[in-house]
Amino acid sequence: MDAATQAYQDKKYLDAEKLYSDALRQAEEFGPGDPRLAANLANLAEVYRQRGRFVEAEPLYRRSLEIWERTRGPREPALAPVLGNLAELYRQTGRYAAAETQLKRALEIREATLPASDPRLMATMAKLGELYRLEGHFSESEELLKRTVAIQEKTVGPDGAGVASPLCNLAELYRAMNRYHEAEELYGRAIAIQEKVLGPENPEVAVTLNDLAELYRNEGKFTQAEPLYKRSLAIREKAFAPGDPRVSTAVNNLGLLREAQGLFLDAELYFRRVLDMRERALGPQHPDLATPLNNMAELFRTQHQYGKAEKLYQRALEVREAAFGSEHPDVASSLVNLAELDRLKKKYATATELQQRALAIREKTFGPEHPLVASSLNNLGELSFARKKYPEAESFYQRALAIREKLLGPEHRAVSQSLHDLGDLYYAEGMCTQAEPLYQRALAIREKLLGKEHPDVAAVLESYAALLRATGHPNKAEDLEERAKRIRASTTVTIPRA
Repeated sequence: MDAATQAYQDKKYLDAEKLYSDALRQAEEFGPGDPRLAANLANLAEVYRQRGRFVEAEPLYRRSLEIWERTRGPREPALAPVLGNLAELYRQTGRYAAAETQLKRALEIREATLPASDPRLMATMAKLGELYRLEGHFSESEELLKRTVAIQEKTVGPDGAGVASPLCNLAELYRAMNRYHEAEELYGRAIAIQEKVLGPENPEVAVTLNDLAELYRNEGKFTQAEPLYKRSLAIREKAFAPGDPRVSTAVNNLGLLREAQGLFLDAELYFRRVLDMRERALGPQHPDLATPLNNMAELFRTQHQYGKAEKLYQRALEVREAAFGSEHPDVASSLVNLAELDRLKKKYATATELQQRALAIREKTFGPEHPLVASSLNNLGELSFARKKYPEAESFYQRALAIREKLLGPEHRAVSQSLHDLGDLYYAEGMCTQAEPLYQRALAIREKLLGKEHPDVAAVLESYAALLRATGHPNKAEDLEERAKRIRASTTVTIPRA
């Protein structure tokens, strides 16, 4: 068992699977109620989950839970890690409601059996907070994650080692909410704690450096992001084997930075390196291959190489459908990517069908009010707008805006996108009086969140300038046009994919 555990911890999953399988065969001889059997079932299930073999993993988790409950009762502490891992399987396969049920039960068990500062309890709370974030339940997530920070600060002090991880979790939530300044402060505080307690070369420092770099990249602050990405990669390459997923993730993110900077050849080299690393480590059908496939496809799409992009998007879709089934949120994301490609090729009917399928998956998974549902509605609005179906486009845009304002607040980046798109629609219909306040509000949000020199600000300035020209204000229009040109000349950015 020790050898199996070591292989698992080293991410040598094929070796771990063989060793755990052998151990399970031996454990079956101990009888149906033996705790060693329950433990081995859960161990093998976890290896299967890590390898993306979800169908095989789930019944093993369930059998392990049944043994523990039957022999030890529903409050047995050994249930909690199995419930947590089963919840992670459900999260990975898009069954968020089921994941929430398992995590809440695991949390109840751990709250009843562990002290408030126990790392296992903190981990369960963090997982539930992350799930709430993915579900778009930001207030519930913030409440839970703030609680973890407060508990750890009380237990080990504000600069104690245990505070860094909950700070990062809360920062990730704020990044998703576009509360960039608060996120940056939390990441910076976490890095300072980790460097002091763990040392500057610790892999945990690399994780937080990467997260802060991602924040800067999202803001278009590429100069600040690059040294953090490079330092994160250097730490991981020193600590882990070349094919380790933690190394490939760092390489991938440097590729995203190069893409955002418009350095497409460099970006492609990074993405191809990631694909090669993951194929070698995980095999040609693992769902983690979809990330570099999609990133390379996006790169080719940006360069108008639509044939190359389509092949890669299609392969990513096939990998995800094989791993997750046809109704997983990641499948919906692949459908959105293919739809956007068809939109660019002016194949609006096909694009609409794909977007509608993605919307159906997202509504089934998340319910009718979720940020990803709003994204799909907005995408359908863009297609209706392109086909000059203006009343239909307005309906989609308004629904998307209402969801975003309700869930994300009135000053979120996604809200500014909806306002901008709705303003463009009204302008196209000659409804300039209705369009102007939307442009003004979108501009104010983007300037507040991103600063006055971001390309997203330039996009609104260009639209607003066109309206001002059309309504007889050429001098004001020229001022906005000149400002937009200066921004475009000094920056390059890739629009994030939804």
